[in-house]
Amino acid sequence: MSQIPKTGSKANSASDDGTSQGIRDIGVLALLVVIAMLTRDSGFFGSNAASQITNTSEIVRETDNFIGKSVIIRSKAVERVGSRSFTVKDRRFLGGEPLVVINASGVPFDLPKDGSTEVQVTGQVRRLNIPKIERDFKLNIQDEYYKDYINQPAVIARNITLAPKPGQVATSPEQYYGRQVTMTGRVKDIQSPTLLKLNEGSLINRKDLLVLFRQKPRVAINEGQTVAIAGKVRPFVAADIQRDYKMNWNPNIKKQLEAEYGNTPVLIAENVY
Repeated sequence: MSQIPKTGSKANSASDDGTSQGIRDIGVLALLVVIAMLTRDSGFFGSNAASQITNTSEIVRETDNFIGKSVIIRSKAVERVGSRSFTVKDRRFLGGEPLVVINASGVPFDLPKDGSTEVQVTGQVRRLNIPKIERDFKLNIQDEYYKDYINQPAVIARNITLAPKPGQVATSPEQYYGRQVTMTGRVKDIQSPTLLKLNEGSLINRKDLLVLFRQKPRVAINEGQTVAIAGKVRPFVAADIQRDYKMNWNPNIKKQLEAEYGNTPVLIAENVY
């Protein structure tokens, strides 16, 4: 698949049709810029930046400092507890105690099939007092599954998403299709204000992931910058994306995007920070 041209790229080798190629390149750039102008305001961008991610081991060690506070944690799930909960553990600290996450988001969450995929949780730290948590969060918790965790720290989650690496999604997208994810990566190949790629920023040669914003972000995004992006993973089918997200692409834009990215995985971005 050919690379969509971008400003500042090196000129192609000389050929008889060099002038025609340059005209086509300018046309492609113009079409991509129009994407940012034609997408509708989804209202998600420009929200407050997320709090700094907290290590689960820190919450376990210094529980009293976190009680009642809202935190964001990112870790690998260890095992399911009952029907709505699971444990996470920071594997960088061997011997640490697992931390219980209780899903109070109202949205069922399936643990990742790939054990190497992390999850990101936003919620409030509480000590596990089941009657109090049931009352405060209007939950019905199956007590028998939590005997080993009573009075231990727990995160009552209001939001849970998968947190894979860009290369994981780009390489094996099927398990992520249709799911909300939050991922961190390095910005690469900015094609337009709403179209770019994300990679892991490591020495390991892994595939880049295409990112399409529903509208132009209100925060500046620069080449090489590390960002966190939340959204939904899906295969790139221009007609479906245009319909589902009400993007006012003209036929030329849709044809160009389909030719370049058809059926490759894409993250439809809803928030960036």
